[in-house]
Amino acid sequence: MSKKIQFQSETAFSLFGMAAGFITYCSMYAFRKPFSAGVYADLVLWGIDYKIILISTQVLGYTLSKFIGIKVVSEMPAHQRIGSILVLMGISWAALLAFAITPYPYNFGWLFVNGLPLGMIWGLVFAFLEGRRNTELLGAAMSISFIVASGLVKATGKYLITAWGVSEFWMPFGVGLLFVPFLLLGVWMLHKIPAPSAADIASRTERVPMDKTQRKAFFWAFAPGILLLIFVYIALTIFRELRDNFAVELWSLLGYPDMPQVLLTAEIPIAIGVFVIIGLMILIKNNRLAFYSNLGIIALGGFLLLLATILFQAQLLPPAAWMILAGFGMYLAYVSFHTMLFERWIAHFEYKSNIGFLMYITDACGYLGSVTVLFYKNFGSKALNWLNFMLYVSYLIGVVTILAAGVAWVYFLVKEQKLGLRKPLKSRL
Repeated sequence: MSKKIQFQSETAFSLFGMAAGFITYCSMYAFRKPFSAGVYADLVLWGIDYKIILISTQVLGYTLSKFIGIKVVSEMPAHQRIGSILVLMGISWAALLAFAITPYPYNFGWLFVNGLPLGMIWGLVFAFLEGRRNTELLGAAMSISFIVASGLVKATGKYLITAWGVSEFWMPFGVGLLFVPFLLLGVWMLHKIPAPSAADIASRTERVPMDKTQRKAFFWAFAPGILLLIFVYIALTIFRELRDNFAVELWSLLGYPDMPQVLLTAEIPIAIGVFVIIGLMILIKNNRLAFYSNLGIIALGGFLLLLATILFQAQLLPPAAWMILAGFGMYLAYVSFHTMLFERWIAHFEYKSNIGFLMYITDACGYLGSVTVLFYKNFGSKALNWLNFMLYVSYLIGVVTILAAGVAWVYFLVKEQKLGLRKPLKSRL
């Protein structure tokens, strides 16, 4: 086995770790999201729009993967992660090939196979980055791939269709092919990252695999808080998945048809803003202050989503500005979950565990919620176009996020008092 890199400075390690997480997870999106750049016009199966069938089928596989990941990711030892990532990505790519060569309408099932392995990639990648003094910075770089990569791979897919004449069914496999070298580079870089140092462990609590007994004990120790945050995450995932999967339709309804570049350029200011805010959280050394600041950021994200939608409907905000500001609010809260909330939760309550367990519980429920909403849109609100449906969803998501985050704040204050962890909210900046 090749040796880990011994970095001479914290800055060098941070830059390397940020690049490793970003490149790897960005590449994963090339196997998951490009098919949504197609519109599959006039294709229907069982009375359902074929694109909804494709998205729902993949999300069902992805959701099942999240439930599997509660056990697999939380229990996996460090030496098995790299091989697991490569095998899972290989299965996903093979499913895209089968999707291309299987005729419509029999090919939709391959997207279930495509999504099934991909749901575990996040936890395996983030396991290389968690439990460190600069995890917020590393996680922020990895998490902005959610924002940039989705637009990038869809823009790439749209370009393959319009410029190269690639069919909507072959396009996802083609996009994956283009990103294979980047995936291999990212995985190699992850393999070179050393384990957390003694100083990291002292600052953020040791991260360990969790068996079934440990997972049950952790859940029941924080059950009300976990359920409240699951509620918030379901709401955010619904908005993110709708905005992401139907970005082509939304931008077209907003007056930007046939412009693949807007799928990427509109996400860049969101990615920069989220990265700066989340990355600055590394300056807060006090885990308690950081934890509650994170809950505040999640509530702020819900407020921005609500405010942007109100201003847009009052014609005080242009269409593109609404998409960007609403996306910024949603991603600010969403990325906070992935980079800070669980990281500082574990560190503050000093509970030996790992982020994978908490993240996969919330992720599994979040994607299950998004599938439910997709079918509600098709059968219960078919008369509404995607823009009007998104406006209604935006109001609901904004309110739910603010209220649930506020109640969670109160719960954790009471919980820490019972555990005798109440300490002054002071930070060492």
